[in-house]
Amino acid sequence: MPEFLNAGLAPNFVDYEAAWQLQRNIHAEVSSGNRPDTVILLEHTPVYTAGKRTEDSERPQDGTPVIDVDRGGKITWHGPGQLIGYPIMQLPRPIDVVGYVRWLEQVLIDSIAEFGLYTERVEGRSGVWAPLDGTHVKVAAIGIRVAEHTTMHGFALNCNNSLQPYETIIACGIRDATVSTLTDLLGREITPAMAAEVVQRHLKEIGKVNL
Repeated sequence: MPEFLNAGLAPNFVDYEAAWQLQRNIHAEVSSGNRPDTVILLEHTPVYTAGKRTEDSERPQDGTPVIDVDRGGKITWHGPGQLIGYPIMQLPRPIDVVGYVRWLEQVLIDSIAEFGLYTERVEGRSGVWAPLDGTHVKVAAIGIRVAEHTTMHGFALNCNNSLQPYETIIACGIRDATVSTLTDLLGREITPAMAAEVVQRHLKEIGKVNL
């Protein structure tokens, strides 16, 4: 069973660069066998981060700062009201990166279902999506990195965050889809602290990554 580190939920938001360094420190310990698998849960101060495949046209056009990071995926926003999870876990051999992403998606799908919302995968697109009016809206994004057989980065689950920051970017490089939050879709307040409790329980029940 992984350890859990609550690095800061509202009102104790965590700076992205500080959390990134924390990830790197824990990743070195987990990958070397000196620490058990660890899941960091937190909320960030507002920030845009861009994965390695982000194109210039997908970035803010108003000069808003963006932090370029070493995960997969494209540009996204993190901030208050969004639960961030950074599972730092050794993967079984042979390494199956796509399988790990699908595993993480299922953890989120099962967790979200406890709040009474049905979500699913969309073919050809990572993350977790809710059917709405004949289309899908994205409620959770996933962007990861695997080094030394060990994962870092992870997921961002929209709980009760503002959607305004998404208006200046092409979130995850997807031009024909929108994002939403658990709160908006359910019509009642769902906070990151509430979601963290459920996600943590599901990860405890699963234990190690089993692909």
